[in-house]
Amino acid sequence: MSLPAGQPVATGKVWFVGAGPGAADLLTVRAIRVLARADVVLHDALLTDAVLEWAPAADLIAVGKRCDGASAEQAWIDRALVDAARRHAVVVRLKGGDPTVFGRLDEEIDALEAAGIDWEIVPGITAAGAAAAAAGHSLTRRGVARRVDIVTPRIGRGEPGHEGDASGGWADGLSPSGTVVLYMAGRVAGRCARTLIARGFSPDTPAVAVRAASWPDQATERTTLAAMARGGLAVDGRPIVLLVGRAVAERRALDAVRRQFEGDRLIAAEPTPVVVG
Repeated sequence: MSLPAGQPVATGKVWFVGAGPGAADLLTVRAIRVLARADVVLHDALLTDAVLEWAPAADLIAVGKRCDGASAEQAWIDRALVDAARRHAVVVRLKGGDPTVFGRLDEEIDALEAAGIDWEIVPGITAAGAAAAAAGHSLTRRGVARRVDIVTPRIGRGEPGHEGDASGGWADGLSPSGTVVLYMAGRVAGRCARTLIARGFSPDTPAVAVRAASWPDQATERTTLAAMARGGLAVDGRPIVLLVGRAVAERRALDAVRRQFEGDRLIAAEPTPVVVG
């Protein structure tokens, strides 16, 4: 990988742009406008060619990270951003989903600030939101789930225990009363399910695995924690987001929970009889 040549500039700025979950028409208007002005785009691996076409005049540099393939080292990316901003006016760091969610954003911002380079964040649609849309569910539901936790069991290269968090520390504080969204968990889905069950989640808790949300080959698989604990998930290299909780149960089951909630609410609302002695 090498950076394109360019004349040193005094006004270079880096834009951290959320590319969304994959579909080119899910980028925000602001993201498209910034990409149209870009001189250089350093982009993640899981992006379609159609997304990159929003930057027709830019030099494209792949700096993606893949757990099962070649990956750019973070230190190299940090240096490349600084170098690019010193040579070009508009530099885009294009990240899948939203840059603020598991995007190593702070490390790259720290490198830019240390070099005195200006930056700005353009939010994108999260993989969690895209997965929920693909599955046809809300992540929250009145009387069923009033919190959402976005977590990952994966530990980055160079961090202690990066081969996998066998301790299940990632599950600390998670509640069966909410919805858990698991990123980068496809290969360890069975272990994740066993950890959640051990932390008090019912084995029959619904789970939906969403593969390649918003891509043409998008697919969903409905299962439970018990089934996932036994057999894990089939993984083919495509990104998988796991949705776990009562809010993602099949619609008939959700209706039963809703009726129970509304019945309990009506009982609680009934006036207490007054006895006159």
